[in-house]
Amino acid sequence: MTTGSARRRTGESQPDWLTLGQAATYLGVAQSTMRKWTDSGQVSSFKTPGGHRRYRRADLDQFLDGVGRSSPSASDAPLVLIVDDDPKLREYVRVNLEAEGYAVREAGSADEGLAALDEQAPDLILLDVMMPRVDGWEMLRHVQERHGVGSIPVIMFSGKVDERSAGEAAARGAQGFIGKPFDPRALIESTKQLLPV
Repeated sequence: MTTGSARRRTGESQPDWLTLGQAATYLGVAQSTMRKWTDSGQVSSFKTPGGHRRYRRADLDQFLDGVGRSSPSASDAPLVLIVDDDPKLREYVRVNLEAEGYAVREAGSADEGLAALDEQAPDLILLDVMMPRVDGWEMLRHVQERHGVGSIPVIMFSGKVDERSAGEAAARGAQGFIGKPFDPRALIESTKQLLPV
């Protein structure tokens, strides 16, 4: 996660203890996300006598280093695999889904996605249509060949393909499609509807 590591390099002069707002800025997330992570025990904090949360920078660094690795507390969480060649979009979706209680794996290509699928079958796949070499349609076909049509729900998405592709996605066995104008929040909402925590 480059955002946090960049902050860590430049943050030597920052105080050791951060407020909720400072911690959220340090991790590059909203304060509401920070509260959810704290309430769920994903991020350590301590409360002042006045009831305010304080975060130690070392704990935040440790959290950043562990993001993306499975933790024992996440073992019961529904697993979502997001396959997209845009790392910023993957990070945005992952951070928001983890804040909602999902476990998330990322893959930057169809090949990485299929390798992740072989390691552990997810409960849902979020799959970009437009990727280099092997596109999302081809990966969808491979998923269905290995696991059967509909056995793993798939939501297809693209910022370059319009809603007419929704019919094609349904015909090919995908459970959903989000096209232009693409909004990552719609992807997160569709995930929550299809796979409630």
